[in-house]
Amino acid sequence: MSLKNEQSPRVLVVDDDISFCRILCDAFSGHGYDTSFSVYLEDGVKKACSHSVDVVLLDVHLPDGNGLNKIPNIMAAPSQPEVIIMTGDAEPDGAELAINNGAWSYIKKPVSMKNIFLQLTRVLQYREKKFAASYKSLLNRDRIIGKSPQMRSSLLRLGSAAYSDASVLITGETGTGKELFAHALHLNSSRASGSFVIVDCASMPETLVESVLFGHEKGSFTGADRVREGLIKLADGGTLFLDEVGEMPLSLQKIFLRVLESKKFRPIGCKREVYSNFRTVAATNQDLDAMVQKGLFRSDLLFRLRAFNIELPPLRTRSADIRELVMDYINRKCEDYDIEQKGFSPDFFETLNLYDWPGNVRELNQSMDMAIAEARHEPILFARHLPTYIRAKVMRKKTIDNVKPVTFDDAYYAERAPCKAEKAFQKLPLYRDFRQTALDYAERSYLQHLMDISGGSLKQARNQSGLGRTRLYTLLKKHNMVESR
Repeated sequence: MSLKNEQSPRVLVVDDDISFCRILCDAFSGHGYDTSFSVYLEDGVKKACSHSVDVVLLDVHLPDGNGLNKIPNIMAAPSQPEVIIMTGDAEPDGAELAINNGAWSYIKKPVSMKNIFLQLTRVLQYREKKFAASYKSLLNRDRIIGKSPQMRSSLLRLGSAAYSDASVLITGETGTGKELFAHALHLNSSRASGSFVIVDCASMPETLVESVLFGHEKGSFTGADRVREGLIKLADGGTLFLDEVGEMPLSLQKIFLRVLESKKFRPIGCKREVYSNFRTVAATNQDLDAMVQKGLFRSDLLFRLRAFNIELPPLRTRSADIRELVMDYINRKCEDYDIEQKGFSPDFFETLNLYDWPGNVRELNQSMDMAIAEARHEPILFARHLPTYIRAKVMRKKTIDNVKPVTFDDAYYAERAPCKAEKAFQKLPLYRDFRQTALDYAERSYLQHLMDISGGSLKQARNQSGLGRTRLYTLLKKHNMVESR
């Protein structure tokens, strides 16, 4: 690896052909690039994540995995490198997957050095302009918390979308903060002074959809005692946020598509069309492409909605943000309740980091509400203050991770064959004998770990295992563990 100044472009080559790697690195170094290479995929990913890298030239078929599957991991590295795929076995499916995963380009070997340098030049020019633009002004994050690579990547997309007036589709699991991102997009756009109007597509009754969206004239139907502007008109000059857009009825999708294209609509009972200059931001936790295939969502509407796509990462993939999220939320709640700020014990964050958070940030915030209520005026939050279901899931995970898997050798030969040479001459046992030996071994391992984590307390052991008093005592006695406890 050549030593260059800190401003030199940094290129990492990941390819199992070591001669090819060296040729590329020598050529790049001769042009002033800071270069390195790896012949293994996992090592390449580690280098991309632990060093500052601008571009990764990545092969597909590597000794320890498929490079296409690791593109998101590489692009989520702190330096957010661009990825160029180079492969000798170019395939249409692979090319599509590469671009969908975020690759800059997909080129087939053999490739000329001229083409490689052309690709590198374009990538580096793009990065220079992208980061220069991102530092010109700071984003108004509107309470979006997190500094993880995954969150930085989503914020970078938000910043790019804010400079445009095109439609944006925000995707992600329930509770990842799609509405928060939509509002931040509005605040950072040229429409910030306009209204941010929310349309909850999942809760609108079909009978009232057109009235709610388009508005109505006085006397247009029973109960219409006055003129009412619809949500689309209220968003004039601002942003129309379609929350849970996947729930929009098919009957409305065609009508709404026309409104998106023309920005014109006709309120109920009105003889003339009304114009509204709104920007559309939509959000969903569903796979709209799959819904299109099933005929549940219009493909032409999806194309209109997805000029920009911002995908939000689930909380389980950005555990580095949990501490900051928790401290921000707890501090704000303590101010709201006019109570002293809380401290945190180490086991509090240890438990939070071990939980998978299927409900994402929304579930995390709800858990913090419960923890504050449980602690009341206690100054320190402990894991004991967290919801029971979270602590139970984490303890189960710890138990599974610490119980040694049972192998044939462990279960049957534990005290029968002191060396491999002897095992080779052992006769296989009857299946029923092996099965019983394996069960006894696993049972004893579980009980030993159970009593260790419960500190020898039979009550704690019963709570952890779900075993009754008599059954637990019988098992401990069976394995000669009563007297020692």
